[in-house]
Order: sequence, then C-alpha cells, then structure tokens
Amino acid sequence: MRIGEVGDQVGVDPKTIRYYESIGLLPAPSRTAAGYRDYAPEDIDRLAFARRATQLNLQLDEIAEILALRDRGQRPCDYVLDVAHTCVRELGERIADMQRARDELTSLLQRAPTPPAADNGCYCELIEHRT
Repeated sequence: MRIGEVGDQVGVDPKTIRYYESIGLLPAPSRTAAGYRDYAPEDIDRLAFARRATQLNLQLDEIAEILALRDRGQRPCDYVLDVAHTCVRELGERIADMQRARDELTSLLQRAPTPPAADNGCYCELIEHRT
C-alpha cells in the first residue's frame, strides 16, 4: 500500500507517517520502482498500534520503547502497566487543573458586568482583577 492508502486505512495523516519513519517509530518501507513508499501489512499494524497508543495519551518515546521490546521478542506488558499507571496519574492531575480552571472561569462569568465596563487601559479587567 502507498502512504495515502495507509493513512486513510489507519486514520493517520501522511505527514505523521513520514515523521514516525524519521524518528524510527516505523521502519523505512520498501519503495516501488517509481520511488513510492510501499507498506507491508506489519507496517500498517505497527502504525495502527502507534495511533491507538497516542489516543491513550502515551508519549512517542514510550510507544517506541514498547515497539522495541516487542521487536526484541520481549513482552512489553510490565512496561505498559508502569506507563499506564503514570498516564492515569498525570491525567488525573490534568483533570483537576481543568476543573479548577472551569470553576475560576465560572466565577469570573458570574461577576462579569453586562455590558462590560469602559476601557481603562488594561487588557481585560475581568481577567486582570484578582479576588
């Protein structure tokens, strides 16, 4: 398959596929006589795995390590469990940060004058005002 076909099948932009090749996440594919990339089924499986892993918030270096373990014939399950625990903790922290931001914005909206006050030279007095 060519890069556009692979991208359509897996749901990844061709630029992303080229980038994954450049960082070694995907091996360089064989080329057709015309110089087009020609992907094998195992390349597509590897790309689909990488896409799913990024959707689960894994970082590219973590995905590369999982793939490297597999390439060496080792089961990556222990590593994946460690990464998954870290991702859950980090997502929890991000969710808490987002909830705090939502609460602060809600409070800001409740205090917002309608119509807004006259321009006093600041960027936005609602945001700059500290309570």
